[in-house]
Amino acid sequence: MALAAGWSALASCALIGSHPVPKPAPEIEAPPPPPAPRLADPVDTHKFELTSPDDDVVGAVQITVASKEDTLPDIARRFNVGYEEIVRANPGVDPWIPGEGRSVVVPSRFVLPDAPRQGIVINVAALRLYYFPPHKKGEPQIVYTHPIGIGKVGWSTPQGVTTVVSHVKDPIWRPSAALRKDHFNDNGEDLPAVVKPGPDNPLGKFELTLGWRSYLIHGTNKPYGVGLRSSHGCVRLYPEDIERIYAMVTNGTPVRVVNQPFLFGIHDQQLYLQAYSVLADDPRDWEHAQKKLLTRALSVRLQQTLKASGGQIDWQSVAAVTHAPRGIPVPVTGADSNIESVLAAAPKVENRIPEGANWDGTDDTGSDAQSAKQLLLEREPTTAQAPAPRAPGT
Repeated sequence: MALAAGWSALASCALIGSHPVPKPAPEIEAPPPPPAPRLADPVDTHKFELTSPDDDVVGAVQITVASKEDTLPDIARRFNVGYEEIVRANPGVDPWIPGEGRSVVVPSRFVLPDAPRQGIVINVAALRLYYFPPHKKGEPQIVYTHPIGIGKVGWSTPQGVTTVVSHVKDPIWRPSAALRKDHFNDNGEDLPAVVKPGPDNPLGKFELTLGWRSYLIHGTNKPYGVGLRSSHGCVRLYPEDIERIYAMVTNGTPVRVVNQPFLFGIHDQQLYLQAYSVLADDPRDWEHAQKKLLTRALSVRLQQTLKASGGQIDWQSVAAVTHAPRGIPVPVTGADSNIESVLAAAPKVENRIPEGANWDGTDDTGSDAQSAKQLLLEREPTTAQAPAPRAPGT
């Protein structure tokens, strides 16, 4: 009995002195990361209503995000802007590999050219066409705008006033002897004397002939050339844009071609300036007489509006905008007269074709980034010395 009692006591002591094995703490699941903020819907970039007859600025600057597969020309066509426009708006960004997740500025706000708002107005410095359909009394004025390709140095698109003479669907292209020689010198290829309608026709599917002999407004089988000086004098539009312009414009419509690299305009009682690169063959001395030429760009109406409102031009802001053109309208009166403020206020939008756009995302031209790079090799040289003018072509 004594021995049993002893073992019992030892067992009790062992139990009292032992530590129970703790149960593992329950795992706490980390909360899921918050969803990425939804980007706004992109806004249409080709059709605008003027809020008043004196309003000079339409559209809105937008910022989108590049995907892994995107090039800047891909985004440009999606948003109906041209190559030079989107590259100028995004300095330092590789046009061919912008990078997944890279913010891309879409320059889809425009100061209207200083020209009568009727018919077609082409600003070669902006590489952009504007169409003002007949204005119905009591209704807001509408303007359509599209990027264009124009004549390279030596084959410049002419300036002045002409009219639309005729419409041609599925045109036949007959390149001139001078054009065929130039093409051979550039590419080592012999152009045929006649190119029938089809995917190899550089006129595309629609053509507007003008009162200027041999100069046309037409489509293209190389959409990447839109937004470049790569034609032989004609004006090229994206295939989807020329189709709509072709249907809207009537014979006899006036066509006015201007060269305005620096555009002033009033919007919401502020003066805006939109600056483009000066064309290599522009004969004006922008380098040494810029302020004088810029002052001339201020129309009498704009000067009167400024005087009436007491607005003062910030010439330092003007100098900053013109020194590094981005093709984005910047206010040059009042506060926040700089491009940084404009971009900070720009909406961030989804990287997709806006509702109401002309393009549906399909392309039967077979163009790709490689063909775009070839077109870049054919555009205007960096020097301002232009060869003697030659006969026009496409």
